Amino acid sequence: MNLPNILTLARIVMIPLMVICFYWPAEQGKLWAAFIFWLAGVTDWFDGYLARKLNQSTPLGAFLDPVADKLIVAVAFVLLVEQYDTIWVTIPACIIIGREIVISALREWMAELGKRASVAVSYVGKVKTFLQMSAIFFLMAGQFHIVVEWIGWISLFVAAVLTIWSMMIYLKAAWPELMGKS
Repeated sequence: MNLPNILTLARIVMIPLMVICFYWPAEQGKLWAAFIFWLAGVTDWFDGYLARKLNQSTPLGAFLDPVADKLIVAVAFVLLVEQYDTIWVTIPACIIIGREIVISALREWMAELGKRASVAVSYVGKVKTFLQMSAIFFLMAGQFHIVVEWIGWISLFVAAVLTIWSMMIYLKAAWPELMGKS
């Protein structure tokens, strides 16, 4: 167990804390949930940085890091779908969560074929991740200021478009394997 793995595990522990804060009856509950989500995003960047910088990458960390990311994002989107109760959050949330499932399965399958590198994380995927994380944070905190909420809405819609775009990039890269034509 090393510091990067501890930070990854801390992100998983933050999930129920975020949910509790989100439903906390006090007015600041959702703001605390947004802060916890933001803190999880910071630890996500920091654990990866430390793992590379300190040469502390482990199989456990390589497994848990994407799991922690997908869990907290999926849970946060479920909370936002309930909070906003509108198709304008539900559809982008379904697109983003659905893409994560498809690409995770695609990466696993490509890894079994020894071709994981052909579906490595792209620049579009990184921008998409940044925007979806920003959207979640701003939409959770948005009830406190309309400008913050609008930043969340714009980030959400751009993230949804980039989600589809990045999924197409990954599927195009894997298409020969999917069609058995490699």
